[in-house]
Amino acid sequence: MSSVVPPRAKRMRPTSPASQDDAPPLSSTSSQTAGILESPRKAKKQKANSILSGESPFPAFLHPTPAEALEVYNLLSNAHGAPDRIRKVPELASSGEIRSNEPNVIEALISTILSQNTSGANSSRAKKSLDDAFGRNNFLAIATCPQERLVDAIRSGGLANKKAKVIQDILGSIKERHGDYSLQHLAAVEPGKRMIDNEIMDELVSYDGVGPKTASCVLLFCLGRDSFAVDTHIYRLSRVLGWIPSSSDRITAQAHLDARIPDDLKYGLHVLLIRHGRVCKGCKKLGSREHCLLKTHLKEERLTKTEID
Repeated sequence: MSSVVPPRAKRMRPTSPASQDDAPPLSSTSSQTAGILESPRKAKKQKANSILSGESPFPAFLHPTPAEALEVYNLLSNAHGAPDRIRKVPELASSGEIRSNEPNVIEALISTILSQNTSGANSSRAKKSLDDAFGRNNFLAIATCPQERLVDAIRSGGLANKKAKVIQDILGSIKERHGDYSLQHLAAVEPGKRMIDNEIMDELVSYDGVGPKTASCVLLFCLGRDSFAVDTHIYRLSRVLGWIPSSSDRITAQAHLDARIPDDLKYGLHVLLIRHGRVCKGCKKLGSREHCLLKTHLKEERLTKTEID
């Protein structure tokens, strides 16, 4: 399979060499207001601001480079197949009207919540059950039904009690804020109405129960924006690859990788890293003797560097 054309690297502010952990992640417990320690939820939202800024919380940590990201993309594409661009990107018709493929943002948000901590098959089953029980995108019925009914509808996706509460709380907040069960303004593409990525991310993470990863998935898969969501597979593999500092957590790792990985590779790398993480036995556990192409790639890189030195 042929390699993709190397993407143009983002312009980075010059930094001086430093150790991996010179720039520590934003603290989730250091700030206090009126002498009262912040709640974990509020602290998490504040930490997410590093993603909204578009800058890495580890500016002295210079990995991955665009070349490193491209190399891993090509390696995984050859092993697992290049990902198809399956996203439905909203666009204007020649008449100026929105085309019929405009995605429903709340539906994408709910689907992403249902996908958390479960398999793709289970989350798809839960979404189908939800549609069968209430009708597709009948958000009024979902928001106002007894919570037990919603729990029963999405039970196959796991963590049904928690997810049902999150979904109903989000729908209630959307209705209170916008007067309707709609987030379609986030998908607007008309001149003067199209929101920038950070504005969309800012609104999504403002709803309780929506973290940076969930918001990033909505941007990436629903709205066709270039965003790099970090799940457990990507976080683990990024540590294997040496792409994130050892002190990073998933939120700061996402902020760092979103700033470092070229836009042209964000969708493909997200898909490929998850695909690899699900099937590779060699990198799921520390000390595994099973083969992992990423670990082999890193060993070959070290040998090449040693020979050059």
